Amino acid sequence: MKHLNFNSVLHPRPQPTGIDVQCQLQHFALISYAIDPEKLHHIIPQRFKLDTIFVQGQEKVLLSVVPFIDIDFTSACYRFPKFSMGQTNYRIYVIDQETQERCVWFIGTTLDSWTVFVPRFAWLLPWYKAEIHFDCQQDQQGYYSSYKMTTYSEWAAAEVHLTQSAQDEWHYDGFPDLESYLVYLTHPLAGFYHRRDGKLGTYRVWHDRLRPKPATLLHAKFELLNRLNLVSFHDQLKPYSVLIEAINEFTIYLPPQVLEQNSASYPIK
Repeated sequence: MKHLNFNSVLHPRPQPTGIDVQCQLQHFALISYAIDPEKLHHIIPQRFKLDTIFVQGQEKVLLSVVPFIDIDFTSACYRFPKFSMGQTNYRIYVIDQETQERCVWFIGTTLDSWTVFVPRFAWLLPWYKAEIHFDCQQDQQGYYSSYKMTTYSEWAAAEVHLTQSAQDEWHYDGFPDLESYLVYLTHPLAGFYHRRDGKLGTYRVWHDRLRPKPATLLHAKFELLNRLNLVSFHDQLKPYSVLIEAINEFTIYLPPQVLEQNSASYPIK
């Protein structure tokens, strides 16, 4: 992989309009796994190619589980009530072959809020109702002495327990340097997915440079990854890398767009 740099991807925030949303993401974690690309070809449409790296001489693609709490979730343009809700995204790193942009493919999302009916039924996003609990403690320096998240969901039940200290080391095997790893993992601004009707959908976000720090996984159990034969329960205990950022800010540009009326495959059930 060639060197990636933030100077080439950072840009001022596009002016929000209409129903665009802004929010802060608290307890933002990235638990990433390096998996065999062959396990993903049936999921990703031909428009995209997997953004692979070589880990210990083997071609791999990264898949991240991304839990966080949306806080102060509200309109970016108007006075509007603010919401807070737990959320977990399951995403794969890909390249849009039409634009050559690095982006993410969303397998799906769990959301702990009655508002899930808007993305699920109005926009047909692969979002699923869940009950999500966070139990996090930080020390005086802001490191997570304990980070626990539990999701109760028919679609993607999950458990994760992380810890963090100043002694945690960076792991970015397969990348030329730390900056390339961080650009790849933290700065895709376009997301794609199969809508619940099988059509190809997309939406965009904006955020400034994220500044997560490495952490250590003590326990993980992601039912979805095991069910799809992507990462077994045993292998989930051996992540490629773990990152946590205490809080950051996102702008989400809505509504999502429909790109193709027919897609080669369908949403993960």
